[in-house]
Amino acid sequence: MPQVIEWINNGPDAIVWRCPTEEITWGSQLVVQEFQMAMFFRDGKAYDVFGPGRHTLTTQNLPILTGLLTRIAGFGGNKPFKASVIFINTKIFAGKWGTKAQTTELAPLQTYGQFWFKIEDATLFVNEIVGGQSAYTTEQVNTFLRGYLNEKIIDELSHYDLLTVFTRLDETSIIVKNHLIDYFKRVGIELTDLKFEGIDTTPEYRERLFWLKTGQTAPSELLRMETMKSAAESLGKGGGGSGALGAGMVLIPQIMNQQTPQQPATATVTTLVICPKCSEKVPANSKFCSGCGTTLMSPSDGTISCSNCNKSIPANSKFCPECGNKTA
Repeated sequence: MPQVIEWINNGPDAIVWRCPTEEITWGSQLVVQEFQMAMFFRDGKAYDVFGPGRHTLTTQNLPILTGLLTRIAGFGGNKPFKASVIFINTKIFAGKWGTKAQTTELAPLQTYGQFWFKIEDATLFVNEIVGGQSAYTTEQVNTFLRGYLNEKIIDELSHYDLLTVFTRLDETSIIVKNHLIDYFKRVGIELTDLKFEGIDTTPEYRERLFWLKTGQTAPSELLRMETMKSAAESLGKGGGGSGALGAGMVLIPQIMNQQTPQQPATATVTTLVICPKCSEKVPANSKFCSGCGTTLMSPSDGTISCSNCNKSIPANSKFCPECGNKTA
């Protein structure tokens, strides 16, 4: 009775199965179910591939493996040969992922979601993952794929800033997905879909994100605010010692001064008077005329002389109270 090689009892989530029998006889029946592929694997390399159907194993339908076997000394056309038969499920599978990443400003991210995939190139898949990573079971394949996906997501998110990731998540996830599609093709897998279900950061960066989203504070001002906050926290952890107090008293006012713009100086209004000798306009509190040197103001009583009647009058007078002469 011919040998029958078949993957039965495969559950809906089973991705790969290796037949435990490696002693293959010519004329054996290889049965491949719908949504399955079978591949002969030997010495770390994939050879002939079979699609759904019942196949009688001969040298004609195993040309690649036969070519290898004929180069082996002592091989005969009727003798059994050794090879692994690996079955692959070609249905679409769903998986979950979750990882920690960082943005361009090194903001920590915690992301998770789902992805859907199927085996597109069985030969490449077996060479790169099953044989290349020794992932001969569904659990081992899933572990590798999650790690592979997480690694690529970390790399892709590192090219975006915090505000972009949170405010343009749909757009960002599509771009990340398109890049991941290329990565998965390299190992024989079609990434049919990818969904971000959650994304978060630390409380400190949530606060920064709030200010950036509302647009109330420029990033440079926000950085000063956070620096001042950190300085205050460090000051509080100093235990109230003189060293900590001294550092805090210097640092925090500097930051505060940077945060608060200086107010423009208020202009001072100066009262002018006219020199009785040369008519030069000089400040009312001047003791001497800057034009001719004439004495204008008495140091003791703060008066000046009227240019018309020479009477002593207050320095801030606009008219002489004696003769009515205009002084300013």
